[in-house]
Amino acid sequence: MADYKVGDVVWHEGDISREERWKALKAKGCTLWFTGLSGSGKSTIASALEQALVNRGVFSYRLDGDNVRMGLNAGPKILQEIHGNSEAQAKRFGLGFSAEDRAENIRRIGEVTKLFADAGCVSMTSFISPYRKDRDLCRKLHATAKPAPIDFIEVFVDTPVEVCEKRDPKGLYKKARADIAAGKNPGFTGLDDPYEAPDKPELVLKTADLSIEQSVAKCMELLKSKGIIR
Repeated sequence: MADYKVGDVVWHEGDISREERWKALKAKGCTLWFTGLSGSGKSTIASALEQALVNRGVFSYRLDGDNVRMGLNAGPKILQEIHGNSEAQAKRFGLGFSAEDRAENIRRIGEVTKLFADAGCVSMTSFISPYRKDRDLCRKLHATAKPAPIDFIEVFVDTPVEVCEKRDPKGLYKKARADIAAGKNPGFTGLDDPYEAPDKPELVLKTADLSIEQSVAKCMELLKSKGIIR
């Protein structure tokens, strides 16, 4: 079948309900969506939180922006050089950093993390995800999940661009500044491309003032308040 339409593909319910699965696993799934500028501390906090949760025996997993860009949402060059796709396949399926590709990147992750959470996992994502409408779509995916909504917790890692640029762990700001000075348009979030802060995030972490340990503690407190962990 060359193509299909809505109705040709039907969701297949398994023999075990989400409630039964969570009860048997003694788990409760949710998604913590860490968003913020490059260098804000998203990945560092998510990684430390994952360690803290696993140490408590909580089923959890972290989906990191760079890691996902190496496989599921790889760009054309990576698909060709690492995964062996043809040039035509790489152009068709690879995701770059245009607004459209970024939107598709986030949509795919929203779907994946919803599945993780449905399985009973405390799923964490660390993506810049600069556009509000893309994050809102992921929230909607969780809110409309069947048979019942899944908790979607937006964590805004609120760090001024000046602080992020001083950290610049990957040298990305330096490179982007050089491109801008050369008259190029790198589309770098926070410099020549906008970042749309969340309107009503469940948690705000100001990492210019908070340590990693303090940020993790705030995340743990929020998870406890929602009954996701004990």
